[in-house]
Amino acid sequence: MVAQQVAPSAWYVEGVSALGSSANQNFISNAAFVVTPAGVVVIDALGSPALAERLMAEIRKVTPRPVTHVIVTHYHADHIYGLQAFKAKGARIIAHRAAKVYMNSETARLRLEASRVELAPWIDEDTRLVEADEWLDGDRTLTIGGVDFQIKIVGPSHTPEDLVVYLPSEKVLFAGDLVFRSRIPYVGQADSRQWILALEKLLAFDAGVIVPGHGPLSREARKDMQLTRDYLVYLRTSMGKAAANLEPFDEAYKNTDWSQFEHLPLFRVANRMNAYNTYLLLEQEGGK
Repeated sequence: MVAQQVAPSAWYVEGVSALGSSANQNFISNAAFVVTPAGVVVIDALGSPALAERLMAEIRKVTPRPVTHVIVTHYHADHIYGLQAFKAKGARIIAHRAAKVYMNSETARLRLEASRVELAPWIDEDTRLVEADEWLDGDRTLTIGGVDFQIKIVGPSHTPEDLVVYLPSEKVLFAGDLVFRSRIPYVGQADSRQWILALEKLLAFDAGVIVPGHGPLSREARKDMQLTRDYLVYLRTSMGKAAANLEPFDEAYKNTDWSQFEHLPLFRVANRMNAYNTYLLLEQEGGK
C-alpha cells in the first residue's frame, strides 16, 4: 500500500484487482484522503482494521494532522471493515441513511461471519460493523478547514446507499463503486437502470480526475465511465431480451456474445453472476 498523490491536497491507495482473500488481506478496493488545514478527510475505510491502520500510516507520511472525518461511499465489506480503526481515533463517520437497512440485516451479519473464516486472521471476532455518526438524507456540502466537499446522493444504483464526493477546488471526484476501471464491475443486487442514470450525473461534474472504487485513477472521465456504462447496458439488453422471450437463463447466457468484455480482469469470476442477477432483475421489471 502506497499513497499516490492525485491533486495538491488529495491522495489515494489502490487495492488489487482480485476477490478478497487472506493472502491479500481483503485489500481489493480503493480509499482516498484529503488534507485540509483543520485535519484529514478520508473517503472509504478499506476491507479490514489492519488495512485501515496501514492507511493511517500512509497519511502520517504526508501530514501529522488527525483524521477528522470518514465519508463512506457505500456499505460493502471491502469499504467498511476498517471503520472501527478510524472510529477508535475519534474520526466522525458520514454515510447515506439507506445503509442502516443493510447494517441491521441478516445479510450483513452472515457476511461478517463468513469473512471471519474466509479472511482470517484479518477479520476476526473483534471486527464489527460500525454505524455512521451522521446519516445523510440528501446532498450535503461539508466544509473542513475552508475546503468544500460536495457529497451527492446517487443511489440506489450499485447499492441503495451510494454517494460520491466531489472536491471542487481541485476538480477531483471520488466515485466509489459507481466506477470500476479496467475490470468487470460487481453488479450484485444493483439497480442497473439507476446505475446507468447515476453515471450520467457523474459526467455533469467538472472532474479532471476520478478516483474509482476499484482500479487506477482516471483522467479521462467520459471514456472510463463509458466502460462501466456500456457493460451495464449490454447486460440489460441481452438479459432483458432473454427474460422477455422467457428464454431459460442457462441458454441465454450460452447464446450471448461476451467477446467485448472477456479480456477484462474478473470476467470469469463475476460475469455469470452479474448476468444472472440482471436476468432476475429484468424479469421483475417485465423484461423491459
